[in-house]
Amino acid sequence: MDCPVPPRQLYIGGAWVEPARGQYLPVINPATEKAVTRIPAGTPEDVEAAVAAADAAFKSGHWNRTTGEYRAKFLRAIAQKIREQKPVLAKAETMDCGKPIDEAEWDMDDVATCFDYYAGQAEALDARNAGAPAIDVGMAEFDVRVRREALGVVGLITPWNYPLLMATWKVAPALAAGCCAVLKPSELASLTCLELAAIAHEVGLPPGVLNVVTGTGPDAGAPLSAHPKLAKVAFTGSAATGRRVALAAADNIRPASLELGGKSSLIVFEDADVEKAVEWAMFGAFWTNGQICSSTSRLLVHEDVAPAFLQHLKKRAESINVCDPLTPGCRLGPLVSEGQYRKVLSYIEAGKADGAQLLTGGCRPAVPAIGSAGYFVAPTVFAGVQPHMRIWKEEIFGPVLSVATFATEAQAVAMANDSEYGLAGAVISACPERCRRVSEALECGIVWVNCSQPCFCFAPWGGIKNSGHGRELGEWGLENFLSVKQVTKYVSPDIWGWYNPPQPQAPAKL
Repeated sequence: MDCPVPPRQLYIGGAWVEPARGQYLPVINPATEKAVTRIPAGTPEDVEAAVAAADAAFKSGHWNRTTGEYRAKFLRAIAQKIREQKPVLAKAETMDCGKPIDEAEWDMDDVATCFDYYAGQAEALDARNAGAPAIDVGMAEFDVRVRREALGVVGLITPWNYPLLMATWKVAPALAAGCCAVLKPSELASLTCLELAAIAHEVGLPPGVLNVVTGTGPDAGAPLSAHPKLAKVAFTGSAATGRRVALAAADNIRPASLELGGKSSLIVFEDADVEKAVEWAMFGAFWTNGQICSSTSRLLVHEDVAPAFLQHLKKRAESINVCDPLTPGCRLGPLVSEGQYRKVLSYIEAGKADGAQLLTGGCRPAVPAIGSAGYFVAPTVFAGVQPHMRIWKEEIFGPVLSVATFATEAQAVAMANDSEYGLAGAVISACPERCRRVSEALECGIVWVNCSQPCFCFAPWGGIKNSGHGRELGEWGLENFLSVKQVTKYVSPDIWGWYNPPQPQAPAKL
């Protein structure tokens, strides 16, 4: 088994632990379809043990009752280890989920940056609590202030398209806030999350602060999201699973922040630079092998430039370097699993059946370097797509771009907003005023202007509609794991006097 990281057990209470039922799941390299290692198959018993360990750590106060400055030292140490181990982690990520190695290395840089950023947020939390201004309540007798405190034990359930990065988006702010966490990564890509546990152990993170339980959704994810000792569940994944997670948390009267699916639009106006717009359209749809929730997979092009745009798009899409994802310069690797591969191909067949014009792709790429193995799908572009078609309405999660045309700005905005999702949207135009109007009109949580997909850990991330609720990243990501406590102090030297006995009154003079 040619894997850059060693086989791991579950990480619970600061120790490596054999899964309760002694079972493991194979890790399949999607580029070769061969097993490269294995991960523990966690079950409800393991989830129970992990939550108990996190609960004990939280109640001890050795993490949540310390200073943000103390916690920041661990977060920065983790960031440094991520940088040191970047080549190994990136290779493991690529072999686990099929992400091109250049992207995986970029992700590791983002992981380290995110841990560093939340180290700073942890330190800033000390200052925010120490310097919280008094709230004017209209009564001089009272000094009213608020402080922010860790929620408690949190369950973090993360996806397979950005295995370590999506985990970091939750783990880093949760730990910065002072929470203790149980991380359950996707069974399709868990290797680097287990390595995160190894790094946390190496830097001396107190036992129980971070626990990692791998396994399937039904066996590990479901019992975690329904656990009564959690203060919160944070989930990233499909809308269907997100609904089940939210209902399970709600049954315990606990909140769940949800970053769910998307079917985002990119609107290209007639004044756009075609070459630049095509590049962003491809990056928005084919980055991460098209397996990205914010993918701008619905492309709206003004009818005046559509013919030239589509001609250039076809040529550029066909030039994308599809190869073994471990090869530097690879720009499109395999889909994560056989199940995802078959799902994407079924959507392509649905597009053909519905009458969309297949401009390019639509099948396994004819690339001698990859041979016949691996879950590869060629970059696929459909033109003439209509609003009723499944490839326009449903999230495909693969390298499939659907193109429609529009005549007016109002029509483009209406088409973009006609979706059950509301994660992201993009507009490309040479007119700043038009970009402003469209940005304000798009019904989504993230808007890109003259680009698509840039993401920074300093800015909020999240959507509306069926794309979920709550925000990750930035100071908003930290707030996800904090509770606000009101502290009211009576500061008057006088007795409150509400229950003082009435004073006898002198008799009235006649």
